[in-house]
Amino acid sequence: MEGSVRVRFAPSPTGLLHIGGLRTALYNYLFAKNNDGDFILRIEDTDQERYVEEAEEDIVKSLLWSGIEFDEAPGKPGKVGPYRQSERKEMYEEYAEQLIEQGNAYYAFDTPEELDQMRERLKKSGNPAPKYDAITRMSMKNSLTLPQEEVERKLEEGDEYVIRLKVPRRETIRFEDEIRGFVSFESKGLDDQVLLKSDGMPTYHLANVVDDHLMKISHVIRGEEWLSSTPKHILMYEYFGWEPPKMAHLPLIMSPSGGKLSKRKAESEGIPINTRDYIEQKFEPEALINFLAYLGWSPGDDSELHTMDELIELFSLDRVSKGGAVFDYQKLIWYNEHYLREKSANELFPRVRSIAEEHGIQPDEAYMKEIIPLMKERVSKIEDFVTMGRFFFEDPKEYEDQAMKKWKDNSVDLLQAYVDEIEKLNVKEFKAKKLKDKIKEVINEHDVGFGPLMMPLRVAVTGMGYGPDLTPTLELLGKETTIRRIKTAIKRLG
Repeated sequence: MEGSVRVRFAPSPTGLLHIGGLRTALYNYLFAKNNDGDFILRIEDTDQERYVEEAEEDIVKSLLWSGIEFDEAPGKPGKVGPYRQSERKEMYEEYAEQLIEQGNAYYAFDTPEELDQMRERLKKSGNPAPKYDAITRMSMKNSLTLPQEEVERKLEEGDEYVIRLKVPRRETIRFEDEIRGFVSFESKGLDDQVLLKSDGMPTYHLANVVDDHLMKISHVIRGEEWLSSTPKHILMYEYFGWEPPKMAHLPLIMSPSGGKLSKRKAESEGIPINTRDYIEQKFEPEALINFLAYLGWSPGDDSELHTMDELIELFSLDRVSKGGAVFDYQKLIWYNEHYLREKSANELFPRVRSIAEEHGIQPDEAYMKEIIPLMKERVSKIEDFVTMGRFFFEDPKEYEDQAMKKWKDNSVDLLQAYVDEIEKLNVKEFKAKKLKDKIKEVINEHDVGFGPLMMPLRVAVTGMGYGPDLTPTLELLGKETTIRRIKTAIKRLG
């Protein structure tokens, strides 16, 4: 690949980092690292009205939690800073003025009321989507229609204005997208985009093009929603005489019920929408990253499990799909279970301990490190070690309704027979294998299968109808606790 690869993730600090934004950052990061390039974080905070105070901090925290490290950023400057667009305001004004001098942009003095009247007028004459463009600009108040001296007077007197891009009337704008191939747009479908707003702040379009050029960005990898803005950007590159970066537009993330995964849809389908939700719900970052990598890309074989380093090794833009990718929440849970199982009890213990403490439990370290491997095959998220495993610390207060369906007429007799057997064991004999042998003896004697004894036994000891392997659980709980709980259940459930 000629030249060095430099990519940027350029979120607007208008809210928490959306899960789609995290995927965009990930693809940029994987592409940069696969090509020994640089990954830059740029904060696009030109929309002052929608600016949210803690959003930038949330973006940085979310990326670092995910294992996505930036080479240059607001807190980690390189040679092309500053990295917040609000701190680069003067640069944009210069470039906007350059376009005006070249005849590729113009001052527009229209008030909001005049713009509304123009839209109303066009709607009445049968134009369903009125816009400020090559045709309408000639009947508006701008430096193309007003006499030169009036324009100068307005500027001197400090009248409010915006600077608009002068989009040609009949031109086909073509560019090659690294994911979609050649894309073409007719310029007559584009409006004369505002480049500099009346507060002197640039719009996304101007700031984006100027920054990508000055920061030597080689590839712009962003969401599909920006595809329709790209022709305006291509025009600006042409007017400035700059080589545009290569463009790649990522497929949309779709909701399981169809359509784009909007905030509303995500909420109704129980899908957390912001990266912060995944942090707070204590997902494994490796699981989320592995899952997101496959949301629109695949390495072209049947493999599904890869560390960040492996993903970097495998990633390429030509394997990114054009069509939308469905957010399968169950698949994410599957990834999470896998990464939990990969971790040792020593690694998990500090996190499990802090969750236990939140639940008012002070776990003994040695005991907890025996519980973790036993429960690993059953948990989906790290909190389950505590919430599903609460019975390891206290007798069940009630019995789950679902589990009670397994409690049958002969349950008491079978449990009583089992208690009689295990009461004979001394503490040293109270081991999983021995406890399983005793189950076999009781069911043979009563001529029943495993279920009729195992199910009520699990309910009695844990209060639930599911959970970790039963006899090792009894061994860990110990003789006294096990017998006490069975006797309590016999008394309470009868």
